[in-house]
Amino acid sequence: MKETAQINASGMAGGGAGSYELDLTQAASGMMRVHFAGAWRIADGLPSIDPVRKVLVGTAELRRVALDADRVGAWDSALVTFVVQLAALGREMNAMVDMSGLPEGLRRLVSLATAVPERKDATRAARHLPIVPAVGRWAIGFAAGGAQTLGFLGELIIALGRFLRGRASFRGSDFLLYAQECGAQALPIVTVISVLLGLIMAFVGAVQLRQFGADIYVANLVVVAMSREMAAVMTAIVLAGRTGAAYAAQIGAMQGNEEVDALTTLGISPVEFLVLPRVLALVLMTPLLCVYSNLMGMLGGYFVAILMLNVTGSAYLHQTLAAAHLSDFAIGIAKSAVFGMIIAFAGCLKGIYCGRSAAAVGDAATAAVVAAILYIIVSDGVFAVILNVLGI
Repeated sequence: MKETAQINASGMAGGGAGSYELDLTQAASGMMRVHFAGAWRIADGLPSIDPVRKVLVGTAELRRVALDADRVGAWDSALVTFVVQLAALGREMNAMVDMSGLPEGLRRLVSLATAVPERKDATRAARHLPIVPAVGRWAIGFAAGGAQTLGFLGELIIALGRFLRGRASFRGSDFLLYAQECGAQALPIVTVISVLLGLIMAFVGAVQLRQFGADIYVANLVVVAMSREMAAVMTAIVLAGRTGAAYAAQIGAMQGNEEVDALTTLGISPVEFLVLPRVLALVLMTPLLCVYSNLMGMLGGYFVAILMLNVTGSAYLHQTLAAAHLSDFAIGIAKSAVFGMIIAFAGCLKGIYCGRSAAAVGDAATAAVVAAILYIIVSDGVFAVILNVLGI
C-alpha cells in the first residue's frame, strides 16, 4: 500500500502560487520518494524539516529515500539547505539518500556543503572549557608566542648583521618609501597632537603656578616634560596606531596572498626583504619626529603663556632656553629610537605570523597596536628606573 503526504509553504495540503510543494510517496517497501515542486526561495521562508522527519520515522524499515526535483521552478539556497537537512536525516536513520533525480547544479552545491561537516562538539568545547584546561591552553599559547618572538628577533638580528656587512637583500627604493610613509606623512597628526599636548601642560601648570606668582616657570614645565618624556611617548603611540598597524596589515595581506612563501621559494629572506627596511625606516624617522614634536609642544606652551599669562614672548623664550638642557633632549631622542624599534618589531612580527584570511589581517593589525603600546609603556618605565639609578 502506498502512503502519500503533501506539505507546502503553509503546512497544509495544496500549495499556493509562488510557494514550495513537497510530496512524500512510499513507492515500495522500505523506500520513500520525495518530490519537490513549486518555487523554493529563501525570500519566501525556509521550510521546516520536522514534517518530513515525522513521515520518514513512521515508515517501516526505511532503507532508501529518492529525491526528485523535475517539477521545481525557481530555487536558491532554500532548496540546497533543505536537501542538506534531508541528507543528514537519512544518515541519522541509516537510509541511503538517492540524489540522482536532482539537477546537476543542485547536486554540486549539496556536495560542497557536505564536503567538510561541522564538528558537533566544537562550539560546546569552546563555550564550556573548564578552568584548568583553559589555563593550560593559555600557558601553551604563551610559550608558543614567546618562542615565535625569540625566533623572529634572532632572524632580525641576523638580518641587521648582514645589513652592516652590506649583504642584506632589500631594495633602497623600498626603504625610501617606508621612510616617507612613517616620517613626512606623519607630520600632520604629530603636529596636532604635540601642539595640543603643549597647550594642555602649559594650561594645567599655569593654574597651579599662578597661585605662587610663578607664571614664568610654565616654560620650564613644558620644555622639560616635552623633551624628556611626552614628545617621545606620544609620538611613539601615534606611530604605533598609524604605522605599526599598517606594517602588520601589509605583511599579513602578503602572507594571505602567499607572497611571503614566494620570496622563500626564490631563496630571499622575508625578514631581510620585508621587515628590515621597515625597521630601519622607523628607527630613523621616530627620533626626527620626536625633535619636531618637541618644537611643536613648546610652541603650544608659548601660545598659552602670551595669551593667558602675564608673560611676554621674549621672556618665555629666554626662560625656555635657560631650562632646556641637551641631556634632556638626548634622553628623549634615545627613547624615541628604542620606541621606533619596538613599533616596527611588533607590527612586522604580527604580520609575518598572520593567518591567511581577511579576519586574520584585522586581528594582526589590532594585536600589533596593542603589543606596541604595551611594550612602549613598559620600556618607558624601564628607562625611568635606569635614569633614576644613574641620577640623570
